[in-house]
Amino acid sequence: MKLALFDLDNTLLPMDSDHGWSQFLIELGVLDRGEFEARNNQFYADYKAGCLDIDAFLEFQLRPLKMHTRQQLDAWHSRYMAEVIQPNIKPAAVALVKKHQAEGALCMIITATNSFITRPIADAFGIEHLIATEPEVKDGQFTGGVSGLPSFREGKVTRLNDWLNARDMDWRSFETSHFYSDSINDLPLLECVSHPVAANPDPTLAGIARERQWPILELFQ
Repeated sequence: MKLALFDLDNTLLPMDSDHGWSQFLIELGVLDRGEFEARNNQFYADYKAGCLDIDAFLEFQLRPLKMHTRQQLDAWHSRYMAEVIQPNIKPAAVALVKKHQAEGALCMIITATNSFITRPIADAFGIEHLIATEPEVKDGQFTGGVSGLPSFREGKVTRLNDWLNARDMDWRSFETSHFYSDSINDLPLLECVSHPVAANPDPTLAGIARERQWPILELFQ
């Protein structure tokens, strides 16, 4: 058996779906531009710099979910998929996923972005398995909180190990394991797989990849 893991934002997508969702709601007038845009941009800059306060970010990012019904959120997300995400699903990324699927690999997107945003995106790539940060839900509505461990940095490794163990698998179950990521935040998981790939890497990850002779893949040139 083979394992193929994909980060999502700036890896399979040439954009950040988390940042993009907030900007989409700002453009719709759902979120106040003056209150949300500068903070959204700062959190995104912190993430790229490898210094994101994940708890503060999730409080900011998940709060709007509790302010609206699931029906309304789903309607907005359908527009987000059509207007923003689908135009950013590029042939090279689709081909990479299909290559691993054709080899019979267990394919998974593993992302820090929450599952409300990312489950439809994973479906659009034809990827069944998803590990994402899980928003808390009570009585069918989002609370604005987080359920369980965020899928971020070392949390990705923990969440993946738990997922595998729940299915009576571990790393030894796989002949090979690939992980594609753009971000220095994903170094803990990149160090776990047999085939780490720096995909569209940030400058810090690119330097580490060159030092360790990891492949560097540019999907969106």
